[in-house]
Parts: sequence; structure tokens; C-alpha cells
Amino acid sequence: MKLILLGAPGAGKGTVAKLLTAIDGSVQISTGDILRGAVKDGTELGKEAEGYMKRGDLVPDSLIMGIMGKRLQEPDCAKGFLLDGFPRTIPQSEALTEMLTKLDIKLDMAVNIDVPRDVILDRLCTRRTCNNQDCQAIYNVKSMPTKVEGICDKCGSPVIQRDDETEEAISHRLETYNEKTAPLIGFYEKAGLLKSITGTSSDVVVAAIKSELGI
Repeated sequence: MKLILLGAPGAGKGTVAKLLTAIDGSVQISTGDILRGAVKDGTELGKEAEGYMKRGDLVPDSLIMGIMGKRLQEPDCAKGFLLDGFPRTIPQSEALTEMLTKLDIKLDMAVNIDVPRDVILDRLCTRRTCNNQDCQAIYNVKSMPTKVEGICDKCGSPVIQRDDETEEAISHRLETYNEKTAPLIGFYEKAGLLKSITGTSSDVVVAAIKSELGI
């Protein structure tokens, strides 16, 4: 399958993507994970992107499009891909459409995961992430805490609250999403690719996607 997953930060795009990869071997492509890795490794891209990410701002298109153009041509994308958190703006959507045309790749669907704002705020403010770049397991202090407070169950590294998941940063991210990313819903609806799914359960979202794709 070749999907774009749309939805506000905390809507569950990453969780849905991981569940979908188990179905047919499609790979999850998260620009957030790629960028955070670059920041940790201290690459030129990482240094440039770090300031934007800490403020909760969008990383410039020039950086993002270069990453995605390279990633979509890697061999593991041949079975399919799930774009998690990309595109985020109309210009990115237009550039992606042009890029996919050149690569002779056809999207199956753009899925909009619709989750209430209060649920998103609660999810992200209580989320914790393993600080080990090779692990990055995600926990929640309310719904899925670590067995030992502050320590990853999987690798024993510290778990942290990311800089962009404080209440102030989340509110800013949601404002940015509403201003720049929400219009993508109309963009893909006009293109005849949009499927909107309302639900706070990832299993419900995945079931709706499978039904739509006939799998």
C-alpha cells in the first residue's frame, strides 16, 4: 500500500503506520524520526533543523524534499510506504505530487485521522520516549508507563519528555498544524484521494483503512 497519513500531532499516525506495516511489508517513513536522528548525530541537516524543531516550527521544504526524494527511491519502498507526518503544507503536497509522477509512483489514498484536541493534548503531554536513538520506544505515564520509572523496558536507557511535547510546544504545534497542514485535507479531497476517519482507537482506524483498500 502507498498511503499518506494526515492528522494533527498526537492523532496516532505513527501507531497506525506501525500496525499497517505488519500487513504487507510496507515501510513507515517518518520525517520526524529521520530529522531527530540527524540532530542526534550532529549532521549538517540536523544542526540546521534543530532550531526549528525545538520551537515546534516546521522544517523548511528545501530540507524535507531532499530527504524524501532520496528515501522514496530506496529498495525497501518497492513493497509500499506509509508517509507519517509528511507532507505538511500545500507546497510540499504539490512538490510530492510532482516527485511521485516523475518516479512513476501512484498513491492509494490520503487518510485523515480526526482526533479531538483535548485527547491530543493529554496524549502528548503524558508521552515519554526512549532516549536511545536505536530504540525510541514510546510510553505514556498514564496509559502505558515503564515498569521502572524513567527507564525503558526494552533497552534500559532513560525515557524523556521531548522538547516538542511540553504543553507550550504542543499548543504551538497544533496552531501551526491548523494554519499550514489542515488545508491538505481539501487538497487531497479535490484530488479524489482523501479518506477521513474519526476515532481515538488505532485498531478502529486500521480496520477502516483495510476495508477501504479491500484487504
